[in-house]
Amino acid sequence: MNKKEEAAPHSMHAFGTHFCEVLVDPDLGTVRVTRWVSVMAAGRILNPKTARSQVIGGSIFGIGAALMEQTVRDPHLARYTNADLANYHIPVNADIPDMQVEFVDEHDPYVNAMGVKGIGEIAIVGVTAAVANAVFHATGRRLRSLPMTPDKVLDALRQPA
Repeated sequence: MNKKEEAAPHSMHAFGTHFCEVLVDPDLGTVRVTRWVSVMAAGRILNPKTARSQVIGGSIFGIGAALMEQTVRDPHLARYTNADLANYHIPVNADIPDMQVEFVDEHDPYVNAMGVKGIGEIAIVGVTAAVANAVFHATGRRLRSLPMTPDKVLDALRQPA
């Protein structure tokens, strides 16, 4: 049996998870991420510093998607009405807590000769779900529309439980 046939029945993907804690202001509807932990199993990590930065960047991107980033189109012209950084909200340093990133040391003899896996996609996958679940835990209300802007949070809080 050759190497390719031997590896065929095995899953060789990277896996990861994100955990967060949020504070929700019930009067203003604002959501602040106060704690963040990401744990990734991505085979052999060749450069821990850049891998950590990749996960932090993906997590910040996901936090922006969860809480503030939204394109708005003019209904008559189909043009973006917020096509600049003055009107398109993105996270800044003050919006992001200290982020903890951990890697699970794993050896995968089937993935490739170096045992490395990609972390670009798993760095963002699950971020919005982690934030939404933290908002649910804090408020008891499930928000199912992104971004979870203050108006949506306040509407959810006004609904009967």
